Amino acid sequence: MAEVKATIHGAVSLVNAIATGKGATLGIAAKVEATVKASDGHGIEIEVDNHNMSSRLISKVVEYTVPKKDLEKNKIQISLNSEIPTGYGLKSSSAISSVVSLACNKIFRSKFSDSQVLIPGVEASIATKVSITGAYDDACACYFGGTIVTDNYKRRIIKMQKTPTNLVAVVFVPKSRKRGNVKNLRNAKEVFEKAWNFAKDGDYWNAMVLNGLATSTILNSDPKIISNLVENGALGASVSGNGPAIAAIVKKDKTSNIKKVFSELEGKIFVSEINNKKADVHEL
Repeated sequence: MAEVKATIHGAVSLVNAIATGKGATLGIAAKVEATVKASDGHGIEIEVDNHNMSSRLISKVVEYTVPKKDLEKNKIQISLNSEIPTGYGLKSSSAISSVVSLACNKIFRSKFSDSQVLIPGVEASIATKVSITGAYDDACACYFGGTIVTDNYKRRIIKMQKTPTNLVAVVFVPKSRKRGNVKNLRNAKEVFEKAWNFAKDGDYWNAMVLNGLATSTILNSDPKIISNLVENGALGASVSGNGPAIAAIVKKDKTSNIKKVFSELEGKIFVSEINNKKADVHEL
């Protein structure tokens, strides 16, 4: 029997990739842990601490990661633990699919590459309709940490750097899970193209604010919140992913101003440090 534990961190959006297929994301410290056991037998057993986690996605990742011959003669047990609220645009599905893939690679391959970890998760996200673009940007920020700009359709990292650690992410998770129609983001393609170009040039905060104003207008959030956050010291602020969570990146000493803006809204607030660490896996 083999047993491993893998840890990966979450991320927030700088630029939503749905309109153009190109995105930018920033890693945060909130984490997901997976313990995976393989023993003689057959089948995939999944135990999660949150019923919103998609077991279809997790099973598909296992099928895409584990070599067929190993899949036929092993019972694979997966237990997951997540600090990231699911279904709010905070990259939980990218973190979950990458952490499961990482653990499975560790058990069934003596050597494996970063793309052998990332691609099964991206493919499984498309196959189970969890993501439209496969969210390569999210998967990379969760897996590598730091600030990452990608072309999702070409599966290429265009720019990658460490995020300054004097910053924190203040995240607001609204009480209501309502989101607008994500496909409408494509109507504002030029705006997202412009935001992505800012990010590609390293101008991350303008990218994030432009993305925030555009996504909040389209996804039934209030763009005034984004302007309020910026006026209160946020370097960047945006709906994260397809929402409805909103993230603000801010210098640590301005955290309380941002919390104050969010505290007028109905929902929960959490503060997460920046993450620049790559995902980790070890045998138990």
